[in-house]
Amino acid sequence: MTGYRLLAIHAHPDDEASKGAATMAKYAAEGNEVLVVTCTGGERGDILNPAMDRPGIREHMQDVRHEEMARSVAALGVDHVWMGYVDSGLPQGDPLPPLPEGCFALADTEQVVRDFVKIVRAQRPHVIITYDENGGYPHPDHLKVHEVSVAAWERAGDPDYAPELGEPWEPLKLYYSHGFVRQRMQLLHDDLLAQGKSSPYEPMLERWKTNRGDILARVTTQVNAADYFGAREAALRAHATQIDPAGAFLASPVEVQQKLWPTEEFELAATRVSTEIPETDLFAGLEENEKK
Repeated sequence: MTGYRLLAIHAHPDDEASKGAATMAKYAAEGNEVLVVTCTGGERGDILNPAMDRPGIREHMQDVRHEEMARSVAALGVDHVWMGYVDSGLPQGDPLPPLPEGCFALADTEQVVRDFVKIVRAQRPHVIITYDENGGYPHPDHLKVHEVSVAAWERAGDPDYAPELGEPWEPLKLYYSHGFVRQRMQLLHDDLLAQGKSSPYEPMLERWKTNRGDILARVTTQVNAADYFGAREAALRAHATQIDPAGAFLASPVEVQQKLWPTEEFELAATRVSTEIPETDLFAGLEENEKK
């Protein structure tokens, strides 16, 4: 199926590479319009790759992350737009420090919703991908993305809401991306151990036992995007400040991931069309709707 439009909303540069990246690359390659919206510039992101912790990087983090983002979306073959908000950073400590003034998480919610509605009405997506109520993980920017994107889903098609933002457009399906599934991680972990190698997944699996439920139980839709795992890896590697080549994201070769877990996972959060669960396609159920 081609000719559909997909909007993926993310908090920071690199989120698009770790959450549904292969699915986006697949749909773009098949002739659909895929737009990634990045809410912040990632200015307060840490340098997670030791090789990138060198003079000139931290001092120009925003420029560096913009360059990384350009390489990532090129690898995926998708379109991209910046929202222009400032990264809130991830608060650390007990008690947590206050969020920095002027950051995305503290931005006026109604204004951000308006910004989102304007994008939705301009791109006219059939499907929107965003984060669940936990933000995927409880980063303040991820939580904000959930709040404002769900509000935009509800309001974009309302002709009485902010008509100055463009012609109303009602997206047909809303998904939450579930990029981190424990069962997938366990398979990759066991594969490394079977080869006599150390596994970077072990601490993540330990944290999962106490901090997260069974995400797979929430999944409604698994898209086989194995042919585009190479594009996903290229997008991850593009974010050189954020992705450590020795870390979990790149610990298992593409061909192993293709064999052990060839899908990416999503949760159908809301729909305005009929569809059958489980799904294998984010555009399932749209066939009977005219492509406007």
